[in-house]
Amino acid sequence: MITHFIKVFGCQMNYSDAERISAYLEELGIKESEADLPAEAIAKAGLIIFVACGVRQSAEDRVYGQINNIHKKYPKKTIVLTGCLAHRKDVQRRLKGKVDLFLPIKDIYRISDLKFKIKNSQKHNCNYLKIKPEYKSSYTSYVPIMTGCNNFCAYCVVPYARGREYSRLVKDILKEARDLIKRGYKEIFLLGQNVNSYQSELKIKNSKLKIKNSDTSINFSTLLKLIGTIPGNFWVTFLTSHPKDMSDELIEMITNSQKICEYISLPAQSGDNAILKKMNRHYTVTHYKKLLRKIRSAYKKYKPQTALAISTDIIVGFPGETRMQFENTAKLLRTMKFDMAYISQYSPRPETAAWKLKDNVSKREKVRREKVLTEILKKTAFQNNKKYVGKIVEVLVDKIPKLSFRKSESLALGRYKHLGHTHTQKKVIFLSNKKNLVGKFIKVKITKAQEFGLEGVII
Repeated sequence: MITHFIKVFGCQMNYSDAERISAYLEELGIKESEADLPAEAIAKAGLIIFVACGVRQSAEDRVYGQINNIHKKYPKKTIVLTGCLAHRKDVQRRLKGKVDLFLPIKDIYRISDLKFKIKNSQKHNCNYLKIKPEYKSSYTSYVPIMTGCNNFCAYCVVPYARGREYSRLVKDILKEARDLIKRGYKEIFLLGQNVNSYQSELKIKNSKLKIKNSDTSINFSTLLKLIGTIPGNFWVTFLTSHPKDMSDELIEMITNSQKICEYISLPAQSGDNAILKKMNRHYTVTHYKKLLRKIRSAYKKYKPQTALAISTDIIVGFPGETRMQFENTAKLLRTMKFDMAYISQYSPRPETAAWKLKDNVSKREKVRREKVLTEILKKTAFQNNKKYVGKIVEVLVDKIPKLSFRKSESLALGRYKHLGHTHTQKKVIFLSNKKNLVGKFIKVKITKAQEFGLEGVII
């Protein structure tokens, strides 16, 4: 019997896609290769699937390296490449003879093109988002509400790799969410390249909820409101928002909900207007700053006792970015005091508008700029984290790490290190004499702040 192994690179959407791929393969009779280590699972599997990320050259290079190594070691294994690299002709040429099938994620049913004895393969020509996932976690889940993007930011491959925006029907999203809550899931991540442009047909029978929108469609704010009416004790987080689409209606919705986490991902990408225009971002620095202040002000008004965390994405070394323009970005980070920033060095991506621009910021300068922003982030994140010290917070426990926290102390006390996260996605380390806390909500008193995490004691 043939088995499969799936290797995922990149964002949460890729991990969500992998869960649907795994479920689809199970339906076709291709079971997951089981082993304690990935290398052992790969050795046993007959089908290797790479869900690849093409957002940065470094991620792309890792994909090439692993495919080359597996093909060299196991030349007879069947390899499939999907994700944000599968559609590119240059990638297909480079991996010709090593990859058996280049598969856009929306065409997952084409797995039946492979020369395996697959049962019922002709019945699986369908929208892949309708496949019920094989969830890898028993308490945290990724629920895609849309895929693709219409923004065409100059540096981004998503519209070319995933196509234009496509929103799932609200009834399908609500069914998946309800099923998860019934099964005891504690956290739902709503995913999309731009979640706040979600728009879909309503088609809900016997709904008692008052809808402000038209009778035939709803937006993201209303979707959140519908999910918030589901009974149960669970958190909702959404990724990722575009600043140009963060409406007053949405801000009001998230600040008045008890189930939506106080964590907002709002990519700025740059703190310079000229660079933002070249990036095709459709907002200014002034607009972005006003938006953040509006969000923070709303939380202070409606949730004064609740902490709020805001993260952003930044690209350094975009074509033509001068030192002065970079300093504007550094100023933005100092002024806005983010809890987290995902900082990356620009790398040219084929098919994008920026591919035609001269990549004229040196690698050395990109590294320097990334380090400067990282140092600013460390200071602001630490300042924000210090506000948690002495407070009692609710934590969703993620795991018991293999390495002991303060090993000699924990062993002497018969305690175990646990790792969890708060409503605001702050990582928390604490000790407990219980092992069975994973996937549960617990109360922790914060005793120490770090740059990118917290320490505490269980209450």
